[in-house]
Amino acid sequence: MAKRTSDAADLPPPKSTAKGQGTARPPIVDEEMGEFEDKWEDEYESEGEVIDAEAEAEGDEDFTPAQEDSAPPPEPTKTYLPGTAIESDEHLVPDNSVYLALHSLSYSWPCLSFDVLKDTQGSDRATFPHTAWIVTGTQAGEVPGQGSKAKDEVVIMKLGNLAKTQHDDEDDSDEEEEDDENANDEDATLDFLTIPHIGSVNRIRASPTSEILGSLPDPYHVATFSETGKVHIFDVRPYIDTLSGPNSNSNLNSNKPKSKLPVHTITNHGRSEGFAIEWGKTGLLTGDIDKKIYLTTLTPTGFNTSTQPYLSHTSSIEDLQWSPNESTVFASASADKTVRVWDIRTKNRKSVVSVQAHKEDVNVISWNKGVDYLLVSGGDDGELNVWDLRMFNKGQPKPVANFAWHKGSITSVEWNPNDNSVFGASGSDDQLTLWDLSVEPDEDESPIIVKSSNGSEIQNVPSQLLFVHQGQKDTKEIHWHNQIPGMVLSTASDGFNVFKTISC
Repeated sequence: MAKRTSDAADLPPPKSTAKGQGTARPPIVDEEMGEFEDKWEDEYESEGEVIDAEAEAEGDEDFTPAQEDSAPPPEPTKTYLPGTAIESDEHLVPDNSVYLALHSLSYSWPCLSFDVLKDTQGSDRATFPHTAWIVTGTQAGEVPGQGSKAKDEVVIMKLGNLAKTQHDDEDDSDEEEEDDENANDEDATLDFLTIPHIGSVNRIRASPTSEILGSLPDPYHVATFSETGKVHIFDVRPYIDTLSGPNSNSNLNSNKPKSKLPVHTITNHGRSEGFAIEWGKTGLLTGDIDKKIYLTTLTPTGFNTSTQPYLSHTSSIEDLQWSPNESTVFASASADKTVRVWDIRTKNRKSVVSVQAHKEDVNVISWNKGVDYLLVSGGDDGELNVWDLRMFNKGQPKPVANFAWHKGSITSVEWNPNDNSVFGASGSDDQLTLWDLSVEPDEDESPIIVKSSNGSEIQNVPSQLLFVHQGQKDTKEIHWHNQIPGMVLSTASDGFNVFKTISC
């Protein structure tokens, strides 16, 4: 992000060079030759009447020589690093030159959890504009001015026209114009359909899909953990088909799917709400604030939830992750400050191994899909820890990487599915950060230090910190788009952001 004064912010933006409206360059003068003289220059400067300059000046007493504008130029924008003070006449603005795309979208109610849905438009997509599908759930709360609780919903969203971000460059080259062919001034679009939901949606997850190109699962299951303690499973395939139809923009009301009921509801958690929910090839894991983890599997006759929970944690279950390679193994994060690894084949339903992962509650974990022994965790202590799971059986292991950059609780972490060394994180300090473990500190390079307004040091900038995205309030969850490499989606109390940076 960059910061600039309010006065500078009020200036109209320069026109884009991508449209062929660049700034004219001054003429070049050779200082050795001096002013060019034409020895065959005519006596008269033009075919019109020749007027004596002195006589003209004497006859025009009101003549005032032109003067250059004496107004001072606007202050240049300055790079902002989190932790530095912002003056009262300054505010943050995004530096569009570091974003390949940047879009903000809002919904009528806060949606504090979402998941990316698979689509049929292919993988490794790079051509703008993009389209993304997500499923989310609301936390509506009370209706302003009425005091009554609003009705919550599961929302299937189609995010369209995610175009390349236009930005102003000094160089007006043909190459840059070709690069910006896919940029446009149109806003991103949001089409959606809703399903009624009883209670706020604490967390929502879509079931895993096959890698067959051009196909979607049918049914396409999505699970929600409600504040009521119930876990609902919905089939969102009819809603995707309706939004994908030829009349999706004009006839959504007439084409809405008729059934709006969940295909199954898990009641094993009683009235204990939860935030941990995760699909895998083996089934659906759900964990509640009462320390219990249940496994639900899909059988030929429907969904079946085991009556016996997995019990080892001593406090609330905050997050769950299946192993990417072992279908019977999963990991859990808890408010008891530990991360535990389980194997569903054990008869006593106890964890196989445990490690104290943070000084405070462990809020979120993510298991690397490409390097199956790496797991990243984030806690209330604001720290990010990367673990080598092979070390979990060797006493109290230490993380292979630790980052204490965030100044608030970590709310989400996720590995980049297209780059095994990169992960993203968000925190309650309104930061979304991208990290690259493949970057090694250069011993010959001076450390980057953030300083406060009075000049005192705040912290070093880690070499592995790729990018800091800001602008959202209380970011709750982030996800990478599996089919659009480098695209990140995030949700916060004030809406969604979709962006792609030049960093990854």
